[in-house]
Amino acid sequence: MSEHKGFRSAFRRWRADRPFWGGLLLALGGAWILLTMKASLKVVLHVGMQGVAGYLLPGLMVLLGLLVLFNPAQRLFYSITGVLIALGTWVTSNMGGFFLGLLLGVVGSCLTFGWLPDQEPRRSRRQRRKEAALAP
Repeated sequence: MSEHKGFRSAFRRWRADRPFWGGLLLALGGAWILLTMKASLKVVLHVGMQGVAGYLLPGLMVLLGLLVLFNPAQRLFYSITGVLIALGTWVTSNMGGFFLGLLLGVVGSCLTFGWLPDQEPRRSRRQRRKEAALAP
């Protein structure tokens, strides 16, 4: 049982050092778009660059989401690239995975862009009132 608590606290520390939810949503958006693509490889190669882009852009979204998780120092570049690629899937990949994958990618990229590593944890209104009442 203690190993389980050790893993959970280690995961929380790892997650706190990176824009976890942004990277996860960006990767999930790309994965959703890939799941909605139903064309076989023969059809994709026959269509040409448009067909290849339909698989390339969501694949890049998944890659950028993983890069955000495992290399958060470059998060600004990854998030800007991720939002542009997610918007590009509107044209290339079934309207961005029927809009859901596009939305997940854009929201994940925005969360990643807005994440600040040195920000102190948020305190509730009740906690701030209690601290103000205790202050002289």
